[in-house]
Amino acid sequence: MADKEAAPGAPKPGHFLPGGAGETDDAGTAGPRPVNRQQPGLGKARPVNAQLDPSLRKEPQSAGSEQVAGYGAPPAAPLPGAPAAPLQGTRQVGGARPVGWHSTSTRAASQFTSEAPPVKPPRRFSKPLVAGITALVLVVLGGGVVASFKLIASFDNTVENPLARPSVKQSDEPLPAPAQPTVTVTVKPVPDEVRVKQNKLYTVGKVSSVNCVEPSIKPNSQSAILRYYQALLPCLNKAWEPLVKKAGYPFRAPKLTLLSKQTGSTCTGETNRAYYCGDDESINMDWQGDLKLYKQNALAGRTWMMDTIVHEYGHHVQYLTNISISSQSREGWAKTQAAKLEENRRLELQATCFGAAFLGANQKSLGFTGPKLHMWEYQIQHSGDEYDPKKVHDHGSRKNQWLWAGPAFKTTNPASCNTYTAPASKVS
Repeated sequence: MADKEAAPGAPKPGHFLPGGAGETDDAGTAGPRPVNRQQPGLGKARPVNAQLDPSLRKEPQSAGSEQVAGYGAPPAAPLPGAPAAPLQGTRQVGGARPVGWHSTSTRAASQFTSEAPPVKPPRRFSKPLVAGITALVLVVLGGGVVASFKLIASFDNTVENPLARPSVKQSDEPLPAPAQPTVTVTVKPVPDEVRVKQNKLYTVGKVSSVNCVEPSIKPNSQSAILRYYQALLPCLNKAWEPLVKKAGYPFRAPKLTLLSKQTGSTCTGETNRAYYCGDDESINMDWQGDLKLYKQNALAGRTWMMDTIVHEYGHHVQYLTNISISSQSREGWAKTQAAKLEENRRLELQATCFGAAFLGANQKSLGFTGPKLHMWEYQIQHSGDEYDPKKVHDHGSRKNQWLWAGPAFKTTNPASCNTYTAPASKVS
């Protein structure tokens, strides 16, 4: 069936499409023209698949149906029996449309309900389990109570006795050891007779030479006499110190003073005679008698002064070695005055002997040769109780003075001075 004729003067379908009869060029003539720009916001036209939206599908019209083709109308239906040309682009670009809040939910049940959710019944424990847990709790609580009482008891003990639980860190200094109780050890005393007769000083050997020289000081005044004795004292200390220590006794240097009426020693009331005082370990020299003798004879005065100081130093050696204290004890226990004087003579003769041993050991350096040696021998042989105005026999006769001093000057050994083992005739 032939298409119906279009209205006169009306454009045919596709008249204005590119390549259609209605397309004109810039001059207004009809003909095809190229597309050089698109409208803003519009994309390329795409055919619509009729299968996606049934409403868009048009049933083909029969030949007898009247259809007026106009502007924008669909093309005329195909001839009867002609196959329908499928549309192009059957799927929408980007896939299927997503489901939003405006779409119908796919849940089987409603999302929200006003009914409360079902309550799950509580779990029930068996009676043996409940009994076991209860017993365990009671045991734990009981142990805590016992521990608390023990802690309280220990705290009270620490407060009452702070030393019960001392806390010492590893870095702290160790606590000082408690003071040990004083233990008194009773030592059997050495009998006086043993100490004076068997003293270790007799076994230490000879007095060594210490190269002492006689001071060049002229003893013509009190001050000069003091300097003279002070110059000799270090020599005596140096010579006797090793022997005293070797005998097992500590050594202490004696003090040296000059006698005066104002400062007499507490050991004796005499102020005109040289002596040794054990109370303060001092040697006290009669400087007035020395000065008088020096002015009469200088050599005799210097020799006498040297012999006197070595004699008094001999008493200091006796005091350091406990000989003098034992001898005085023996004197105190003596029953008669004669026995007392004899004990004192033994002490004095031994001091003279010790002094002679020192002089003999330093004979060369002290210049004890020639006239000086003869002067010293004469003085020893002419000194003794016979020359004492009081006639007190407490120092020994001039014979016994030389009996002990002569041999000691040659041997220079304290072993030659054990007057306590000598018979009474040698200490008269």
